[in-house]
Amino acid sequence: MENRQYDHRSPGTSLVAEPPPGRSRRRLRRVLIATLVTGAAAGAVLVLLPLEGTPGGPHPRRPAAGAGSAAPAAGPPAQVLTAVVSGVPAALPDLTSLIGRQESTVRARPRDARAWAVLGAAYVQRGRLTADAADYPKAETALRTSLEVRGTGNAEALAGMTALANARRDFPSAERYGEQALKLTPKQWAAYPPLIDAYTGLGDYEKARSTLDKLMGLRTAAADRPAVMARASAVYRDRGWREDAVAQLTDAAAAAGTPAEQAAYLTGLGQLAWERGDLDDALRHFEGAVRLDPGRREALAGKGRTLAALGRTPQALDAYRAALAGQPDARGTLELGELYESLGMTREAQAQYELLQTRLRQAAAGGVDEELVAGRFEADHGDPGEAVARLEEEYERQPGIEVTDALGWALHRAGDDQEALAHAVAATDRTKGGGVRSALYAFHRGVIEQELGLDAPARRHLQEALRVNPYFSPLYAPAARAALRELGDVPEEPLPAGA
Repeated sequence: MENRQYDHRSPGTSLVAEPPPGRSRRRLRRVLIATLVTGAAAGAVLVLLPLEGTPGGPHPRRPAAGAGSAAPAAGPPAQVLTAVVSGVPAALPDLTSLIGRQESTVRARPRDARAWAVLGAAYVQRGRLTADAADYPKAETALRTSLEVRGTGNAEALAGMTALANARRDFPSAERYGEQALKLTPKQWAAYPPLIDAYTGLGDYEKARSTLDKLMGLRTAAADRPAVMARASAVYRDRGWREDAVAQLTDAAAAAGTPAEQAAYLTGLGQLAWERGDLDDALRHFEGAVRLDPGRREALAGKGRTLAALGRTPQALDAYRAALAGQPDARGTLELGELYESLGMTREAQAQYELLQTRLRQAAAGGVDEELVAGRFEADHGDPGEAVARLEEEYERQPGIEVTDALGWALHRAGDDQEALAHAVAATDRTKGGGVRSALYAFHRGVIEQELGLDAPARRHLQEALRVNPYFSPLYAPAARAALRELGDVPEEPLPAGA
């Protein structure tokens, strides 16, 4: 995949495929969530259960937490290796240690295809966790070496290439590699989640759902189920099934095998809470995730986003700075810049926007497709025409919902509201897309409709945006309220004739 060089000045148990009717689990989830966060606050350490049936094979069983048994011989190295080859979240220090060991192994045994595949997968995980795209070319070299040594029947290397393509937002390649890997290992659960991610990125929600159904139909070991439930949660979220997404992810966090894995699922719960405007719940989960895994940047950024919405600005800025320290990711950098802009801190906002441009160039050098973030930046803070050009090209390659919405907004900012509305409708119409309930998408559609003089639907979608999440953006939530004030009250309609 070729990437345009960026320059803004140039053109645990709820494994069901469908939600059961009348599910009544609110009280149970509240208990589970309270238990999870209390455990995180106490610094609870979970013991890894065996991941049987994964590409890495079984490893010795760990005793149940609190059993008082002595630690088994297979320690953290075996744990993180199993996690990496299965795509389960791992902690940064463990990943770095594993990479060092695998680099030594491949130097000593350059024809060891599995060692190369594990090394490549570890580079991918570390790159995603640190937002450092420099790890991705290393991952590609390792994975391609593994394929050269063993050939196209190398399922582990193909799975690693799928994960790498997803990390680079190259969803067509992820689909191609993922389907090859799944064909080789149709009974291994770990082959399914990366392919679901690829289908979602391509906007092929039917394939994402059918692949999830197949995943749910597999017999998975108890220790594998948290990762399966987490994937189900993501698909349910995209379908607009909020309660079922929360239920799956709550169960996954409760059954997670390591602190790093639990922290990843708590971060997801925090994001789900944020999306529905539940600030207290979001903050509780983000803080719990950070206590378990201090290097989890998504949790730190989520904490900053939530604290800003709560009006705790100094703490919010501290959380963002911690999330972006060293190697800031593009989305977080744009988010912090917009927070500064909303606070009237123009100089600080501009510094973040300049850093964003540097970060986008670095991402492109690592083979990462950040055209979505670049397009969003140009639409709101740069050249809307450039945003349209970038996002139209991206939409041709991988027309997922995020890209569809962003293109519609860029077209609006460039003055083409008729074309913009078609994309805004597609991004918010459950019959045409994923069905995700997004305050930002509803806001975009409402503004476009207002510009076209469609006052009634504009009012409805702006109200929906604030109802879904009143804090969805420090810049645009206030803009939504201002637009509603401009639209005024709903006019009284005359009664139908004969009424």
